[in-house]
Amino acid sequence: MTPDRPISELFAERRVLRSLEFFPPKDDAGVEALRATAQALRRMQPDFVSVTYGAGGTTRDRTAQVSALLRSEFGFTVMPHLTCVGHSRAELSALADRIHGGGFRNIMTLRGDPPKGTTEFKVATDGLRHASELAELLKARHNDFCLGVAGYPEKHPEAPSLEADLTHLRRKVDAGAAFVTTQLFFDNAVYYRFVEKCRAAGITVPIVPGIMPVLSLKQIQRFTQMCGATLPEQLTKRLEAAADNADVVETIGIDWALNQIRGLIANGAPGYHLYILNRAKGALALAAGLAA
Repeated sequence: MTPDRPISELFAERRVLRSLEFFPPKDDAGVEALRATAQALRRMQPDFVSVTYGAGGTTRDRTAQVSALLRSEFGFTVMPHLTCVGHSRAELSALADRIHGGGFRNIMTLRGDPPKGTTEFKVATDGLRHASELAELLKARHNDFCLGVAGYPEKHPEAPSLEADLTHLRRKVDAGAAFVTTQLFFDNAVYYRFVEKCRAAGITVPIVPGIMPVLSLKQIQRFTQMCGATLPEQLTKRLEAAADNADVVETIGIDWALNQIRGLIANGAPGYHLYILNRAKGALALAAGLAA
């Protein structure tokens, strides 16, 4: 199969890019469910999709399986995630070679979260501590890799300050990253301030806003606590008023995300990345709303 087109070339077209994130299922039944979701989302014609990598590499084989499935069966441009967690330099080099040999040319380059049940990131034996180091390794191994990296509009939970976090983000870009995808946020003003600070810090690559349509209040409270994002009071009140009515909660979440995306596009965002949690309904509803 022909090697994938670098996502950096898509950004060069100066149009709004749409991307989706999948996570690898735990079993074969989950893979079949994901296949059905991907089939439904095909009509959205996303510019690219990403596939996450489990903490500690727990889903590394599934990541490869799902990435290959999405590429070969649905023709998606796929950006697999790769993290430093639990890998030596030699293992990361071998994984880079395997990814490249499979025709993939885009990688979401991450330090990675600590394995489940732990709270502290630990460097593997002869491993890497930072995503910037992984970016350097990947570009040295295959210079035609197009690398995406993560940005935290409200600061990485482990960073002592937003300024320190921006310094690290600049290192990732200087190491070869072609674009930044943000962690989820629910107030567009947070994204605009973040972009402004990035530009002031000399970070000139595209900064893609990451959007997650709310599916449940408890779930989104758990996610925001983990990643350091803030839920606006107005959104929280609306979700609390919906109580346990899942359909109403989902409608509120889609409506909020739709208004976010419209505002972001109107204010020059290069696109949007949807954290869809392997569910097609919300993404398709957003696509329909934006097309209206």
